[in-house]
Amino acid sequence: MKKKLISSLLAAALTLSLAACGSAPAASGSEAASEPAASSDAAASTESAAPTGDGFDASVDYAALAGTTITVAASPVPHAEILAVAADILAQADITLDVMEFTDYIQPNQATENGEVDANYFQHGPYLENFNAENGTHLVSVGAIHYEPLGLYPGKAASLDALADGAQIGVPNDPTNEARALQLLAAQGLITLREGAGLEATKNDIEENPKNLEIVEMEAAQLPRQLASLDMAVINGNYASEAGFSSASDALAAEDAASEAAQTYANVLVVKEGSEDTPATKALLAALKSQAVKDFITETYDGAVVAIF
Repeated sequence: MKKKLISSLLAAALTLSLAACGSAPAASGSEAASEPAASSDAAASTESAAPTGDGFDASVDYAALAGTTITVAASPVPHAEILAVAADILAQADITLDVMEFTDYIQPNQATENGEVDANYFQHGPYLENFNAENGTHLVSVGAIHYEPLGLYPGKAASLDALADGAQIGVPNDPTNEARALQLLAAQGLITLREGAGLEATKNDIEENPKNLEIVEMEAAQLPRQLASLDMAVINGNYASEAGFSSASDALAAEDAASEAAQTYANVLVVKEGSEDTPATKALLAALKSQAVKDFITETYDGAVVAIF
């Protein structure tokens, strides 16, 4: 009898012991249940710590953009270099900026129209308008970022006075940049353009050409490479910079950054129509219009590129 009682007592004790051990997971489960609340608090803290200030648009939900990638087509210099500064700003919001570099003026617009990239940054407003008109594309500017003065660079002739009769001067062959080039030549007294030709001037608008200069039209990207075979060339700022030239120190003459042309030909951030107000577009534009970008432009390009915001 005593043996049975002892056995019963031992069994009861063992049952209580096992029950106590079995309660441990319940306690752990209770602690685990409290974790989501802690995670929610952390998320709220992260959300409240979303980046603000210079380079960020207060109307954008950066938390919703975290982890996303914005793809931009750009010319290597200076556009891709400037975008690298914007990329550092966007990285603070966990947004990746992927820059695809192009060395021509056609493919970036085609890629934007086709949705291969989210935006492009390489062109000025008049070129964009002309491209849309000629190609039936639906691209729009969302903001002006910088201006690149066209420069007249020496080739075989070292100075304006050294230009011989019949000298060859290279100019960009796209309509908008050719007009700028002709206006720059006119400003130096090398030619006279028809009154009212303005920023739509072509070779046919040349009324006086005392030195019988031969205006050689060629693709803008080719001008720096062909400079040695020309007497002079008017070169776009980005291609001049890419070739190691500066309009501030190497050009014989350059467009005035305070002129009407500077406002007209400011380089713009471009997206496909309908994407003007997307959070990604607004975030990218805010980064490009930051003080950090302005300072980078001023300190890096020695007047060859001028911030216009």
